[in-house]
Amino acid sequence: MLLTGKHSFVNGKVDNIQPFNWDQPNFPKLMQANGYQTAMIGKIHLDGIPQGFDYSMVLPGQGQYYNPDFLIDGKRVRKEGYCTEIITEETLDWLKNKRDPDKPFCVLYHQKAPHRNWLPAPEYVNLYDDKTFDLPETFFDDYADRGRAAKEQEMEINRDMMWGHDLKLIVDPNGDSTNFVPDLKRMNEEQRANWMAAYESENQTLLANMPEGEELAKWKFNRYLKDYLRTIKSVDDGVGELLDYLEESGLAENTIVIYTSDQGFYLGEHGWFDKRYMYEESFRTPLLIRYPKEIKAGTVIDKLVQNIDFAPTLLDYAGISAPEEMQGESFRKLVAGKTDTWRDAVYYTYYEYPAVHMVKRHYGIATNRYKLIHFYYDIDEWEMYDLKTDPHELKNIYNDPAYTEVREKLHKRLEELRKQYGDSDALNDKSLKQFLDHQAAK
Repeated sequence: MLLTGKHSFVNGKVDNIQPFNWDQPNFPKLMQANGYQTAMIGKIHLDGIPQGFDYSMVLPGQGQYYNPDFLIDGKRVRKEGYCTEIITEETLDWLKNKRDPDKPFCVLYHQKAPHRNWLPAPEYVNLYDDKTFDLPETFFDDYADRGRAAKEQEMEINRDMMWGHDLKLIVDPNGDSTNFVPDLKRMNEEQRANWMAAYESENQTLLANMPEGEELAKWKFNRYLKDYLRTIKSVDDGVGELLDYLEESGLAENTIVIYTSDQGFYLGEHGWFDKRYMYEESFRTPLLIRYPKEIKAGTVIDKLVQNIDFAPTLLDYAGISAPEEMQGESFRKLVAGKTDTWRDAVYYTYYEYPAVHMVKRHYGIATNRYKLIHFYYDIDEWEMYDLKTDPHELKNIYNDPAYTEVREKLHKRLEELRKQYGDSDALNDKSLKQFLDHQAAK
């Protein structure tokens, strides 16, 4: 969606199994065709060689945190070091030494972090050792006032996290080796020694005095959150280095910097880790933009921008017309304060079920205040939330008589957006068949 400006059911990539068609238009291709020098460095998690880039150095799949492999213009190369730092260093090297200073440029600086399984850099393995974080107020959510979709997932910190992959134990409470062992083996001797010194004492203390119930849940949450925060510290460092370079080189004034993500994330809210749901914590994404020429510092916009809007916006800034097939809208005038007219609702789809984390297939719309979601495939359940009175989305009001009129309006708007973007139940059925066929082939 970020690359093509099209919803996933239009660009063809609706899950992690189906291949991505690089032959379709994307915004880097159009920039490249209009004189821009383009590069992609880091994670993309799409099969095939990236198209639209004069230079690409991407992780195969999700990639590894320690001593990662990269596909450099299609050739696999292993680089010694920590992934986040390598991606930052390579991006700075491209900016300083590989681009043509006489051409405008577009570089996509894509960090793997903080994707699961959150391995921090060697210098940060002990960060926050002196802290104990409080549980979010919804951590022990019992999902009582919602349907099956919230109850039947497999993404609860206390129940579903892996002793090895997520919680970094080398042996589990039964004394069996865990799936964290391959991560340790990938580290070099110095990295491994540093890791063991930071983690193994606490691991052994836990195994010798295994807590139960809420105390175990608190331990798992703190191990998870500390690793998450340790891991994103290197992202913060890298962003700072890039911004410093833009300032020092005189590029900052005429360079648009966008800091964003493809989705939000659960940090223990509702007891969850990961993402996928249309509920607020994973539905809302970070978005910060710096462009001194047009955007006043401190500007806050509360409009409903979404991933399909990035491609047409960037093309707008570059003076390039977006193809008609792009479904997003440029928010250039919006962030510049030149208009207040914008969409009243955004459309969301999620397809990857049955699969890891078992979040059921769903689609829906969100307005500034309300959300309407349809969970389907092996269930047929509707949920609706009033974010003003229920910001944590704990009570499904779909059948509340007081919201009958609102519900009818949301249903009408939902169908309008599905028609506008070209989505349908038939497309859902087609994507499901393709998904199951690919799973069977694997």
